[in-house]
Amino acid sequence: MALKHTASACGTVALQVTSTGPQTMQKALGESVILGCEYSTGPSDVGELDIEWTMVSPDITQKDQLILSFMGGTKYDHSTGALAEGVDFVAADPSQGDASIKISSLAASDAGTYQCKVKKGPGVDTRKVTLVVLVRPSEPKCKLVGSEKVGGALSLQCQSSEGSTPLSYIWRKGSEELLPSNVTQNSVTGELFITNHSESTQGMYVCEVRNAVGIERCRFRLQAIKPPNRSGVIVGTFVGGLLLVLLLLLFIWFLFCLWDKRQSEKEDLANDVRLDVPSPLSRPPSRALSRPPSWALSRPPSRALSRPPSWASGRRSDWAHSSFKNPSITRSLASGSIAGSFSTGRKSPDSWLLGARLESRGSYAV
Repeated sequence: MALKHTASACGTVALQVTSTGPQTMQKALGESVILGCEYSTGPSDVGELDIEWTMVSPDITQKDQLILSFMGGTKYDHSTGALAEGVDFVAADPSQGDASIKISSLAASDAGTYQCKVKKGPGVDTRKVTLVVLVRPSEPKCKLVGSEKVGGALSLQCQSSEGSTPLSYIWRKGSEELLPSNVTQNSVTGELFITNHSESTQGMYVCEVRNAVGIERCRFRLQAIKPPNRSGVIVGTFVGGLLLVLLLLLFIWFLFCLWDKRQSEKEDLANDVRLDVPSPLSRPPSRALSRPPSWALSRPPSRALSRPPSWASGRRSDWAHSSFKNPSITRSLASGSIAGSFSTGRKSPDSWLLGARLESRGSYAV
């Protein structure tokens, strides 16, 4: 509050502070502020000009802190700490009627009540200004609480981690001024509530948080997700299970065919082996078979008869060997009852019956 002093000697107005700005100023942290203190003097104010800026102590028992002064045409800086680097007179020459000061890069410690005192004898006047340093709200974060499925209930939350109170939150849907009828909001907590979510409530939502010194925003795009078709899910599950069963049956059938093929190959191989192995002779050939027919002695044997079948070729030597081990045959040979001439070069016609590798040109006699 400005205090005005007048001189009554000649009825003229003496020195007075003429600034009419707000008595309380709110500024954001880090900003700059100008504390006004413009003044005018009267004809009777002939003394030396003295200007003082002080920070009023909240404790009346403590002395006020002198910050800046101007006396005898010289500026004096009495501030300390961070305030010493950011405070100065606005005018280059405060004696020209402007004693306002500027404080740059406001800090929280700069908040308080400042007093401007202008004295030029015999006139004197003062003005007090209260400075409030506030913190701008930080950029809020928008998030979804709940599900975006159609028909459900959900909420959008908007919260700023910093900022001087009181903070006020306002939600808007795009460029629309009014929210849908099923949407409500809380300006203190920053929550937006939506009941029976539908396609009409989807879209871009903007949250604004503000206080006396600033405003910040965040955005959230809300979607409306339709629930899945349950009948389609059931049909898809059934078809998928059926295909899986068919694939399993095809795999089992393939394994069975592979096993059956291998079994057939094993049986065919065993049959081939049986055909190649002849059955053994149970006894030596009779005497009637030991004499070759007369027609066989008169001409050489044909190729068809001279070669024994494949099943007898492997057993001829064995039979011959066993025949010589027979005592009766050995004695007959020794007594000359069995006689014949042998020579190499051709096989006898009936050698395949005897099982011996005997080749003869002549006849046999018993």
